[in-house]
Amino acid sequence: MPDARFFESLTPLSVDELAGRIGGECLRGGDRKISAVAPLADAGQTEVVFLGDRRFVQALSETRAGCVIAPASAIEHAPPDVAVIVSREPQAAWARASLLLHLPVALTVSADPHDVVEDETVALEPGVVLGMGSAIGRGTRIGANSVIGPGVQIGRDCVIGANVSVGFALIGDRVRLMSGTRIGEAGFGVAQSSAGPVEVPQLGRVILQDGVTIGANSCVDRGAYADTVIGENTKIDNLVMIAHNCVIGRNCLIAANTGISGSVIVGDNVIFGGKAGIGDHIKIGEGARVAAGAGVLADIPAGETWSGYPAKPLRQFLRETIWLAKQASGKARAGKTDG
Repeated sequence: MPDARFFESLTPLSVDELAGRIGGECLRGGDRKISAVAPLADAGQTEVVFLGDRRFVQALSETRAGCVIAPASAIEHAPPDVAVIVSREPQAAWARASLLLHLPVALTVSADPHDVVEDETVALEPGVVLGMGSAIGRGTRIGANSVIGPGVQIGRDCVIGANVSVGFALIGDRVRLMSGTRIGEAGFGVAQSSAGPVEVPQLGRVILQDGVTIGANSCVDRGAYADTVIGENTKIDNLVMIAHNCVIGRNCLIAANTGISGSVIVGDNVIFGGKAGIGDHIKIGEGARVAAGAGVLADIPAGETWSGYPAKPLRQFLRETIWLAKQASGKARAGKTDG
């Protein structure tokens, strides 16, 4: 279930009603009430899931969801006690269901800042907006024109720069967010449908642990359903993009212009050089190093240094680079001799 501090749960719908409103066909269990959407592996009896890829039919057969949205070719794998909605575009239908069952809490400004701040040691510069239900810990300073969304929890001794926006987030102590940082915006989730792309609602949160620093104009997207997590004491430079569902370990260093795609898992003490790019669903082991400008398209084992595009172990990259340079140089000399 999405965090109630950030998402409002709407009126439950029967499977029949849900099918009619998302463009599917109810095959069985039409009277069952559904109150939430969930991932396939984590759902309960009042939640609806979808199967978008046949690689996950085993998870479908084991689901405890109340309802599943699936193509006709996969419904035989659904448990017999689960309600079924048949759809040719199950992910898009699930996204439509999410909009019917969940709504982000609207930004309502707290009537009295003293209801939000822990004590008089909190400093609020001109133009700060504090959402209803947010909480700001002792000794924290929030810069001019920053917006703290409803339900956001910020710990003690934090420094929030000017023009920062924070939403759907839980923030620890001694966190520093430089000017222009965006925390908790919706991740890039899109499902294809016959009517064109459908945005998939992002129902997760951002968790910034103690001592995290995030540089100016960097973005950390909230999770699609699970959380985006930045580990304790990790330091992030300016103009860095971290997409939804990423889990970044402790004491990591991420240099400017790095882009980390969705659902990347990064171990502790990992270092990223500037302008590194990481593909989605990659795992980077503890203590690994990613060289500046590298394009990572495969998992990196713990302790290794990778470079190049596509990135590969550093020694291999250097050998291939030297070999290629020699080949090019030899051909250039041969051309001059022939001339």
